[in-house]
Amino acid sequence: MAASPRELQAPVETPSNWKEIAGDWSSDRDAFKHVPWGKAMMWIFLLSDTFIFTCFLTGYMSVRISTTATWPNPSEVFALTIAGAHIPLILIAIMTFVLITSSGTMAMAVNYGYRRDRVRSAALMLTTAALGATFVGMQAFEWSKLIAEGVRPWGNPMGAAQFGACFFMITGFHGLHVSVGVIYLCTVAFKVLRGDYEKRGNYQIVEITGLYWHFVDLVWVFIFAFFYLW
Repeated sequence: MAASPRELQAPVETPSNWKEIAGDWSSDRDAFKHVPWGKAMMWIFLLSDTFIFTCFLTGYMSVRISTTATWPNPSEVFALTIAGAHIPLILIAIMTFVLITSSGTMAMAVNYGYRRDRVRSAALMLTTAALGATFVGMQAFEWSKLIAEGVRPWGNPMGAAQFGACFFMITGFHGLHVSVGVIYLCTVAFKVLRGDYEKRGNYQIVEITGLYWHFVDLVWVFIFAFFYLW
């Protein structure tokens, strides 16, 4: 006698099975067994930060598209006159080069960290911090130049009033991240040089610091593309 369709159906998992799955995840027995908590927490922080920067850039694009006032030309606003020549976006190009270069030095620091070469790892982290500080210094110069030209968060003599609010909000929030990253790098580099992680036999903190710094660099690429080139 042929089995009925109801008899041929696959057995439905009981609630107890789902409880076991939830228990595995919550107790870190399977899902996060080989993931260090420091790295997992950094990824969660970076994911939340990604949402914030996405909201900022989406809001900027919405304002840029919907405004009826003339939007200032970035090539003119962010140009510098050097030796009598008017060079557009020269400072922004240098800032981008500095930040991307710092990503390379950070990657090398992580590499030497896993080799347990604490002197070179710390030196490269301090080099990365110096490049980050250089970026912040150039950004401060850029801000002072625009403020001197009358650009404010509530107004802009060059066109759309929303330009100043978008510029100071997005670049200021990113600059804050870079400044925090510089302090973070110097702190970890000092501890690496002192041998704190050598005693623990674990240099994962260098990689975790690198995750944060690479994120800051990646965000700048999007800001550069959407704010300065668009």
